[in-house]
Amino acid sequence: SYTYTVDKCGFNKAEISDADNAALDAFAAKAKGLNNAYVEIQGHTDNIGSESYNLKLGHMRAEAAMKYLNMEQGLPLFRMNVISYGEYKPIADNGDKDGRAQNRRVTIVVLE
Repeated sequence: SYTYTVDKCGFNKAEISDADNAALDAFAAKAKGLNNAYVEIQGHTDNIGSESYNLKLGHMRAEAAMKYLNMEQGLPLFRMNVISYGEYKPIADNGDKDGRAQNRRVTIVVLE
């Protein structure tokens, strides 16, 4: 398995940016060659906001990435799943702006 991250989602936003679309395109090109791979798309947030809101926002981010991979790149839905970790799996310190920006992300885990 391997992990791919779409970095720095916008604050309080679930949309995928043009730069992230290019990153998802590159990921999709690689994933299309993996016939039996299963893709878990994980949504993450910083710690600003309530626990329940952050779980919803993480889910919306993961859904946006899955929708793009399916609609624009043709990856089949039955090979993808979304999950939200909200604020619970930070990769940087939520105590400063840069750290929070790093924690707002979508992570794609490919299981072969």
